[in-house]
Amino acid sequence: MPEEKSRPPQNRPWENGWTLDTSRTPGTRRLYLAGALAVATIVACVAAIAATDNRGDDSSKTARDEGGLISFSSQPATTVAPQGDSGLSSVSPTPRGPRQQGAEPTVTVTATPKRPKPTVSKGSSSKPKPSVTYRSVRSVNYPDRYWHVDDGYVGLDPVRGSESREDSTFKQVKGLANASCYSFATHDGKYLRHRNFVLRADRDDGSSLFRQDATFCARDAAYSGTKMLESVNYPGYFLRHNNFVIRLERFEYSSQFLSDSSFQLVDGLA
Repeated sequence: MPEEKSRPPQNRPWENGWTLDTSRTPGTRRLYLAGALAVATIVACVAAIAATDNRGDDSSKTARDEGGLISFSSQPATTVAPQGDSGLSSVSPTPRGPRQQGAEPTVTVTATPKRPKPTVSKGSSSKPKPSVTYRSVRSVNYPDRYWHVDDGYVGLDPVRGSESREDSTFKQVKGLANASCYSFATHDGKYLRHRNFVLRADRDDGSSLFRQDATFCARDAAYSGTKMLESVNYPGYFLRHNNFVIRLERFEYSSQFLSDSSFQLVDGLA
């Protein structure tokens, strides 16, 4: 058996001639292995990053060469006609039946209908003329008297001759300022309008004031078959006869005013 040599005491190595090996630092082998592993890890990470950057540059270059941006859609883009009143198409959903509750709704595309062309009768080439309404205005409490133009003013006079009948007949047209109301034109092209609250015949000067002064709205009167004529620009003011002169006055709830402001629009006397 080999002779075991006892290790000299560590506290007195110089007495037996044993000395500590100082040429190598304790634990350096482990430090070398850890450093080599760290270096290898860093090199691998750098290589992976460089490879990723190269692939990204190649993709960007390919997209630029193709002349557009990268599209992630797998279906080609399609153009759909706008819905609504565009004039291109009208899209309306088809209602589902009781057996189609699980199906997607379908749409029906119909062309916008074209405006029908007016039909022209072959028998007549002339256009039909609109009918003209001629009226005379008769008082309720003086049934033998009518509106009558005399020297430019409108009075309430009895009928005398053919000239008086002509001056007591007016063409009833749509209101110059309100189509739902009335305007009255004389045989010589003038219009009845209130001026200084007196009814008179004047020529249309084209102004807005004239159109309003010559427009009157018919209201139901207290007497059957009669009308009251209200001013369009003076609401609450009605035409009435006062001393046989047609005037524009504020409404009064009195029997005298109601009878003086009630008129019958009858067929023209002329």
